[in-house]
Amino acid sequence: VQLVESGGGSVQAGGSLQLSCTVSGFTSSSFCVGWFRQAPGNEREEVASIDSDGNAKYPDSVEGRFTIFLESKDIVALRMDSLKPEDTAKYYCALALRPFHLSTGTYKCGAYGFWGQGTQVTVSS
Repeated sequence: VQLVESGGGSVQAGGSLQLSCTVSGFTSSSFCVGWFRQAPGNEREEVASIDSDGNAKYPDSVEGRFTIFLESKDIVALRMDSLKPEDTAKYYCALALRPFHLSTGTYKCGAYGFWGQGTQVTVSS
């Protein structure tokens, strides 16, 4: 399984970027993909996640500005609008299996076991 991020770059505050996570070598139809970021000296932060049914989640720090979506069967995109200097970080995507749990009768995301190498996003004021 390989994940490759693209679309990073430099933008002024208030601008937009769209990142792409291209997944190859993965054949399951039930999965979760998360976008994470890490700035120097900071802990890694999850900024968006989506499951194979299209259910998305965001932390308060990006809610209303970031949108994660399934662009195709192989690409998960992250649209970032109204960017702020504090959004500057290296952005990573990660993939997890989403197995069905008989005990609860639901699908649940497992741990993220596959990671990309990241793409840098720099927002200037």
